Amino acid sequence: MDVADLVERARRGHPRAVARLISLVEDASPELREVMAALAPHTGRARVIGLTGSPGVGKSTTTAMLVRALRGQGRRVGVLAVDPSSPFTGGALLGDRVRMQDHATDDGVFIRSMASRGHLGGLAWATPQALRVLDAAGCEVILVETVGVGQAEVDIAGLADTTLVLVAPGMGDSIQAAKAGILEIADVFVVNKADREGAQSTVRDLRNMVALATRDWKPAIVPTVAARNEGADDLVQALDKHQAWLEESGELQRRRLARVRDEIEAIALTSLRVDLRDDGRLDTLADRVLAGSLDPYTAADELLA
Repeated sequence: MDVADLVERARRGHPRAVARLISLVEDASPELREVMAALAPHTGRARVIGLTGSPGVGKSTTTAMLVRALRGQGRRVGVLAVDPSSPFTGGALLGDRVRMQDHATDDGVFIRSMASRGHLGGLAWATPQALRVLDAAGCEVILVETVGVGQAEVDIAGLADTTLVLVAPGMGDSIQAAKAGILEIADVFVVNKADREGAQSTVRDLRNMVALATRDWKPAIVPTVAARNEGADDLVQALDKHQAWLEESGELQRRRLARVRDEIEAIALTSLRVDLRDDGRLDTLADRVLAGSLDPYTAADELLA
């Protein structure tokens, strides 16, 4: 494989080259280090927007609506849609793309489904590096759609510049809205399916919660009906307003620095785990801990040393 040629074609926006690079990332290819080194000078420009929420709130439909609105502004868009992997077979349906077929022939949009492969938190382990590929390929905005998540699965907040939390009427009362976890990571709330009964009540509950927040940024609350493309302009306006605040406050630089720090740490820990598994001393230390002649903390210190 000619990595330099592949990277150059990806930078020119060739979809097959972009897809090939993301496949190398997902497969942890031996060429991955060379690929990342070649991509590094061309990254750091894309705006990353995360979409998360419980199953059934309309994340894929909202993502498709956002793609349509952003393409209307002439922006090049990338989409990473993370689907859950089966805990039994390891397979994944990768069906989020089905809801985005309207954009399948648009060469200004690149859509990639990724399997979570057992990774918790709503994302796939390869998502950060896949973001780098799309960034280097010239995507101005990258939308990351998580799997259906619960209240404690908040990895997307550490990956995105702006996090959208989607809720829908009838999927929880005001007590649910006040719970800690996923609702605390929102930079923008999207009340989707706002044509349903109870939408105004959901908006009111969220407003009450936002009013109690002590954060510098007060999340906007945007009602939408994504299936009918209603609320798209208001949502893009809210996203742009948050982006302006990020840049003016210096929060954008802080978030991106934290994101890269987490990425480096994850890569280092993965390499360390591989080394530990290949180190025969681990079994010896485990035998000693099991026999009671050594405690696990001392064993870990010996292994690291």
